[in-house]
Amino acid sequence: MFDEGQLYSPVTTDADGRVEVHLGADHPGLNDPAYRARRGQIAAAALSWRPGEAVPTIAYSAQEDEVWHIACRELAPKHERYAHSEYLFGKDALALPEERVPQLAEVSARLQPLTGWGYVCAPGLVGLREFYGSLGDRVFHSTQYLRHPSQPLYTPEPDVIHEVVGHANQLASPRFARLTQAAGAATQRLESDAAVKVVADVFWFSMEFGVMWEGPALKAYGAGILSSYGEMDAFSHMQIRPLDLHQMATIPYDITTYQSVLFAARNLDELEEVVGGFFDTVDDDAAHRLLGAHAHA
Repeated sequence: MFDEGQLYSPVTTDADGRVEVHLGADHPGLNDPAYRARRGQIAAAALSWRPGEAVPTIAYSAQEDEVWHIACRELAPKHERYAHSEYLFGKDALALPEERVPQLAEVSARLQPLTGWGYVCAPGLVGLREFYGSLGDRVFHSTQYLRHPSQPLYTPEPDVIHEVVGHANQLASPRFARLTQAAGAATQRLESDAAVKVVADVFWFSMEFGVMWEGPALKAYGAGILSSYGEMDAFSHMQIRPLDLHQMATIPYDITTYQSVLFAARNLDELEEVVGGFFDTVDDDAAHRLLGAHAHA
């Protein structure tokens, strides 16, 4: 269980209309005025956007393109080694540019013919109900900023590399795209915030930090693992448990460190049956029963 507000730097607008992103004390860009100003500029573009409008185009700098390029270059061999074949199938189909940051409109144009998904912009945190509810309409809210250039392989918060390299490649797979949409459809029909939180936590341990057996090898399919250079080396050494919806909905976890407990599906069919079946059928009563259930052996 977690507070999603921890994931994103708060964004405020002062009386003069100046948008400021409040970076955490451990953020690599905290003492970089140019980076902080750039973050404010990108957040302001997202704040001014309204649904139905074209997503703002960000004129990325050569330095920002280089951060994207370094991340893609370094993640690629790790994807080949650690990613589940279904993710690699989606990545190959989407064929994102690796030498420059793609615009969100470009990501949408590539996804639409594959799975019907599209991207819209977010300045930072989007509320759980809005974010997950939009997934039911095949809409993904994404940040547009990049991590600090001093650490191109690390970010303390979800940036466009996480949102696109992690999630868009995943959403280019029809099977992963359907699972994600099912989580959104569940959110749309749930009434209580506690039930929405259950869906979000199961999503966290599946589409964000899920692993899956592929033959004798443990592979990653979660966007949070596959967009993290360090986490891909670490995940196989964590405590690996079988899929357990009660545990996935209730286990405490820390978003600031590598995940110490991961839940592995035996295969994609089991993932669709257990997690997809849960998303397809969960209602408020079922979610509350799950919170109070005893974990099965």
